[in-house]
Amino acid sequence: MSSLKKIFGTDGVRGTANVEPVTAETALKLGRAAAHVFKNLERQSRGRGKHKIVIGKDTRLSGYMLENAISSGILSMGVDVLFIGPLPTPGVAYVTRSLRADAGIVITASHNPYTDNGIKFFRADGYKLDDKIEGAIENLVFTGEIENVRPSSEQIGRAVRVDDALGRYIEFAKSSFPKGLTLEGMKIVLDCGNGAAYKSTPSVLRELGAEVVVFNNHPDGKNINESCGSMHPEAMCQKVVECGAHIGIAHDGDADRVLLCDEKGNLIDGDDIMAIATLEMLAEKTLVKKTLVSTVMSNAGLEAAIKKAGGKMLRTPVGDKNVIDEMLREGFNFGGEQSGHLIFRDYASTGDGLVAALQILRIMKAKQAPLSQLAQCWTRFPQLVTNVKVREKKPFEQLDGLNKLVATAEKELQAQGGRLLLRYSGTEPKVRLLVEGRDAKALAAWSKKICGAIQKQIGV
Repeated sequence: MSSLKKIFGTDGVRGTANVEPVTAETALKLGRAAAHVFKNLERQSRGRGKHKIVIGKDTRLSGYMLENAISSGILSMGVDVLFIGPLPTPGVAYVTRSLRADAGIVITASHNPYTDNGIKFFRADGYKLDDKIEGAIENLVFTGEIENVRPSSEQIGRAVRVDDALGRYIEFAKSSFPKGLTLEGMKIVLDCGNGAAYKSTPSVLRELGAEVVVFNNHPDGKNINESCGSMHPEAMCQKVVECGAHIGIAHDGDADRVLLCDEKGNLIDGDDIMAIATLEMLAEKTLVKKTLVSTVMSNAGLEAAIKKAGGKMLRTPVGDKNVIDEMLREGFNFGGEQSGHLIFRDYASTGDGLVAALQILRIMKAKQAPLSQLAQCWTRFPQLVTNVKVREKKPFEQLDGLNKLVATAEKELQAQGGRLLLRYSGTEPKVRLLVEGRDAKALAAWSKKICGAIQKQIGV
């Protein structure tokens, strides 16, 4: 190809399965390029013998196709492959570190429908790739240079299946919960979203002593995220009330997210979780530099509550990779997103829905307080988030009258302590509009005007 093509988005490579760039052909090339790059980052492998790369996946149908294609590319470059099967994204990151692999790959489209899929890469330390390494992989693929690198037949890699990967991750997750505590006496409703956590999360909660009512834990390749999990938490909330449970837990397809539900059936989102955990960490003096890292999507009320408690909040662009990058830059140990990505860096190198749930369960047990009471630690400002499906991601300044409309709305909202955020999704063909302020009616009116203008010009 004569020009470079950007295929890495905000969270790896993602799109419709069997449509470029999420095809077997491109996966093969990505495997070859990634193996070459990782092999040359460190001339000496982290373990004995050849360099090796871990490959995990979620439960969607196209995972089989992509797993085989990308592994073939890796093996052809003289790098070994360690298959670990369906496992949460944070589990793949942990096992990469645990097995002393040179890199990790997880095949997942996270919260998207089963028709989508994607490829995420992890460094040897379990953190996501930086832009420089992604650029090197892309350059090899789209300049065709990787075709000039081909080890001899004697150097081809070997593929093996790691049978105890699930057990390793279960023990890791349990280690994030205090040894002196158990979950005995707690009844927990768990929605696995028919995704990668269908074995791990129920096992951990039961081994810690909880009574677990689990559902959506029978993946068939097509039912991942389908009217279930953290993308559709209504069923979880209803079941918590029906079962008289103490808490509900819902994951997305790859379980790097979590949403909770209190004993009264109220949804507890990422902002609630960050408020509870941050204030507890401030009280315990365990929050590094008294700082929470979150994104521009988090509610202003969260920031106000943290400031009142003597802490501060830093905002990043949307995406857990941006949150993690900021945490690594300054050494912060807690951050997350309103959507349910929570990064407890004392335990994990990426968002981990199970570890996050365990931290809230720890606080509930230690304080002997119901989740509904803990969630009253802050006051949410009225906020409205609206998504508009679009047929193209045209620059906003090219949309007739949009910038003027947005500027007028921002001026009005800022006067009442609010804000407005308009952006394109990094993973889907959507525009996302966030409006926040003290007057809910004004938010609804501005959202309708702005989204209407977008829908009229580039809407599906």
